[in-house]
Amino acid sequence: MTEEIAKTVPVADPGEVILIDKPLTWTSFDVVNKLKKACRFKKIGHAGTLDPLATGLLILCTGKKTKQIDHYQAQEKEYTGTLVLGKTTPSIDLETEFDGEYPVDHIPNSGLIEAALQSLTGELEQYPPIYSAVRLDGERLYKKARRGESVEIKPRRIHVHEFEVDTRLFPEIQFRIVCSKGTYIRSLVRDFGKLVQSGAYLKSLRRTRIGDFHVDQAWELETYIKRKRSELGLPID
Repeated sequence: MTEEIAKTVPVADPGEVILIDKPLTWTSFDVVNKLKKACRFKKIGHAGTLDPLATGLLILCTGKKTKQIDHYQAQEKEYTGTLVLGKTTPSIDLETEFDGEYPVDHIPNSGLIEAALQSLTGELEQYPPIYSAVRLDGERLYKKARRGESVEIKPRRIHVHEFEVDTRLFPEIQFRIVCSKGTYIRSLVRDFGKLVQSGAYLKSLRRTRIGDFHVDQAWELETYIKRKRSELGLPID
């Protein structure tokens, strides 16, 4: 191959792994689309969805690195957040309005919290929330939920390695959870509320780790975009 011909052969994009601290109210797809447009990535995807009302670590892969997405999705994950006992919402978070109120005075010093934590640790069968991105008959569950449809959801096998709580601000409970791929924290919150004979919703959630990657290593979205556009010689707004 002559040097002139070689110059015409496109070089495959080796890609990169990008760690982003997902902003509140953004969907994971919002982040993908923003980076694709702003940084002119031809191929980009994320390794594990975060709900719009969650923040924290989002792993994105570009170019040839997109082949590693399944590998990153399979990694152990760590979350911190706050659940509140005594009320419920259809989405189990603050995306929807409150639909139920339950007693909580019987919970302190009853042993119910300790028993719930034990029940929700280890190998579990978990039912995903109806307000989720799980597909049923080719459609996302949350779309069916918003139409008020009743659907039958199949359970999933998951593993919760650690579930720790701080009850000093009861009925708000701070938590830390280490779990397997496919675990819905909102479902754990829902089940926790039922096990303590009350109700619960998720007030806040932050993903702090995926495998060996920690959110402390992640870029703020706009900071990363400015750096990448500077590398590419593109104007920075």
